[in-house]
Amino acid sequence: MEQKVEKPVPRVAVVVFLLNGKSVLLGRRRSSFGDSMFALPGGHLEFGESFEECGAREMKEETGLDISKIEFLTVTNNVWPEEPRPSHYVTIFLRAILADPNQLPQNLEPHKCYGWDWYDWDNLPKPLFSPLEKMAQSGFNPFPTDHNI
Repeated sequence: MEQKVEKPVPRVAVVVFLLNGKSVLLGRRRSSFGDSMFALPGGHLEFGESFEECGAREMKEETGLDISKIEFLTVTNNVWPEEPRPSHYVTIFLRAILADPNQLPQNLEPHKCYGWDWYDWDNLPKPLFSPLEKMAQSGFNPFPTDHNI
């Protein structure tokens, strides 16, 4: 009997620019895909979930932080035809702030992340996970221009 090879399908990821002054929260990935690269907190969109619900849930699961003023920023289409296995992600980028400015990030998934820290947007660490790197290099700015956040 011939074995059926499953064709890769696009997945939806939701990531959050958590803003604190002029800094963003980044973690160093611990993964076969993008290992040791700095990335935003986030994960897979679950069935029936809104982008904002997913962002808040992933932030809480990964960092223990509660967020507020969650808003949609942009979306990117990322295809990795080679990497350990071909992947295609539609990535939803959100922006938020801490619900409680005194909360500190915790590394609640040490098997997926080496740790979380705040980084100045104008002096980001290297290497950045490719979707974030492309955005940063394009001149994208996650900070609001109207100072309402």
